[in-house]
Amino acid sequence: MNKKIALTGIKPTGLPHIGNYFGMYVPAIKLAEKYDTRYFIADYHALNMMRNPEVIRELTYEVAATWLAMGLNPDESILYKQSAVCGTFELTILLMAFTSKGLLNRAHAYKAKVQENTEAGKDPDDGVNMGLFTYPALMAADILQFDSDVVPVGQDQKQHLEMTIDIAQTINHNYGKELLKIPEALIREETGAVIGLDGRKMSKSYNNTIPLFLPPKKLRKLIMKIVTNSQTIEESKNPDECNIFALYKLFAGKEQQQEMRKRYEAGGLGWGHAKQDLFEIMNETLTPIRDEYTRIINNKDYIDEVLDKGAERANDIVSKKMLELRKAIGLA
Repeated sequence: MNKKIALTGIKPTGLPHIGNYFGMYVPAIKLAEKYDTRYFIADYHALNMMRNPEVIRELTYEVAATWLAMGLNPDESILYKQSAVCGTFELTILLMAFTSKGLLNRAHAYKAKVQENTEAGKDPDDGVNMGLFTYPALMAADILQFDSDVVPVGQDQKQHLEMTIDIAQTINHNYGKELLKIPEALIREETGAVIGLDGRKMSKSYNNTIPLFLPPKKLRKLIMKIVTNSQTIEESKNPDECNIFALYKLFAGKEQQQEMRKRYEAGGLGWGHAKQDLFEIMNETLTPIRDEYTRIINNKDYIDEVLDKGAERANDIVSKKMLELRKAIGLA
């Protein structure tokens, strides 16, 4: 019995942090246990904001190396660059013929930019390029070209898939048959916001992240900056109100968590000690991933080989889908 197809994409915007690791990478890698998985690096999506070719090229390598270091098996899953699959862009044009401007007007990213401009007293479309405006159509092509069954999304990303479904249903209705498979949202289990150094959600926007591949000395130095209250060593502490413990729980097993909780509540545990314990368990988990990432990122030829093979497999699938579509709509 064939596995269902799951598709995951990520823009090359920089090295991941701990929040990305638990919120996106780990769940996405686990999909391969149950699904036929395809992972792509959305380099064309990145063009909306990045215009430096060397930066995009290097960031693409970094994303690929990250996936591979996390355990992605390129022989079992397909890993490819969005820009390497020609059929994606032909399908985008086809989809845009059935996509209303009103639908694109409602896209969150576009609406946010318009609101930002309006509040600043600028023209509503100031700084809006067609790449940003038609983003949902390209995203729909990414998904529909593979007849994807499921697409993992967070609660805040559901609109992305809803717009894809809207476009696909419009085309299927027009031709009276299911030319495009209607994908389902695979809602990622909310692990809760991963806490940053300052206690807020970990985000590059807040400059409070813990990068995933920091060497041990820099990792420890950063952990020592985690914000805590002014309780003394002797005082009993509530672990559920502590930023350090919130991060510790992500890396520790149940027994380790229970033991650490007892130490918090018993008193005698200083914040420096708690931070050191967090560093040790975090570094133990991340060291093999960090080492593997370093090995892979220093072997660009290997990354190129993986991406080229992935593109070949992806193009084979998509070219067949596009031939089917061209025949169905009268272009072949």
